[in-house]
Parts: sequence; structure tokens; C-alpha cells
Amino acid sequence: MLSTKYKIWLLKTLIHLGALLPVVVMYYLAINDLLSADPVEDIIHFTGIGALNLLLITLCVSPLARFFKLGFLLQVRRLLGLYAFFYALLHLNNFLFFELQFDFSLFIDEIVDRPYITVGMLAFVFITALAITSLTLLRRKMGKTWQSLHNYNYVLTILVCIHFFWSVKSEIIEPSIYFIMLFVLLYLRKDKFKRWLKR
Repeated sequence: MLSTKYKIWLLKTLIHLGALLPVVVMYYLAINDLLSADPVEDIIHFTGIGALNLLLITLCVSPLARFFKLGFLLQVRRLLGLYAFFYALLHLNNFLFFELQFDFSLFIDEIVDRPYITVGMLAFVFITALAITSLTLLRRKMGKTWQSLHNYNYVLTILVCIHFFWSVKSEIIEPSIYFIMLFVLLYLRKDKFKRWLKR
């Protein structure tokens, strides 16, 4: 039998590899012109979807840990959340660099004029706050406030799904599937939400 400590180490190693290797491969393909006719769109989409996938995987951890009685899974939620932030940061920087050439006045105009970018930036503010407060020192200082803040992870994931849905011009099947997955994950927490409403 593997010890719990070793299981956590092994799982975190797999998460590191699963999160980092695809990014390295994707940028390698882009640099060597091995993507589609629109590599910029490919990179931006890949990093955005990566962030959303990681957010949804993070939401899967608690139900899986509870259903299969694998409490050690909870030890990897922070790592998954930080990688979601990493992908979101890449997503934003790809957009700023490739699409806008770091023209920040144009970026402000885009935020104001395009609702899906407005929602995306709001989501990025949320995920940045969650990433910063994931630091152990800040977590200890915040006490119970930390948990209250990190409950906004649900709002964050909803905003990212909306951002994705509004960003596509015609293909709505993929974002609709993500909304369905999010609905299921939120439904599994219905008792938790009911307790909040009773407070």
C-alpha cells in the first residue's frame, strides 16, 4: 500500500507534468509554424480553455474526495487552482502581445467595448485574488475570511464560461457543454448553497 504522503506527491507530479508539458508542446508548435493557418487564435484558445478545464477539475476534487473517500485529493486543489491562474495569465498575455502588441489604450477600449472581454477581465481579477491569497502566509493571516473569499471560485468559473460563450461567434456546442458540466458540479453542491441562503 502506498502511503498518503507518497500518493499526494505522485498526484502533484502528474499535475505538474499534465499542466506544463502541453504548454511547452503548444508553444514549440507555434514557434515552428506547425499549427493551423491562425496560430495566434490557436494559442489564445488553448490557454483559455486550459484555464477553464483546470477550474472545472478543481471543482471536481471535493465531490470525488467525498464519494470515493479519498481525502488526500483535497491536498491538490490549491495546485490545480494555481495552474488555472497560470493558464489564465498566459491567455491574457497572449492576447495583449499577439493581438494588441501591448497597446494598453487599445486594451482599455476593448474592455469597455466588448462585453466578453469585460467579463474575462473581471474573471481575471477574481482568479488573481484567489492565486495571491493561496500563499500560506496570507491564508493564515486571513483566517475565516480566506474561505469566504475562495468561495468566489464558483462565481469565477461562471464568469469564465460566460466569457467563453460570448467569445465564440457561431460555434456554441463546445461552450454549451462546459455550461452543462459546470451546472452538474454546482448542483452537487446544492446543500452547501442552501446552507448559505439560510444564514
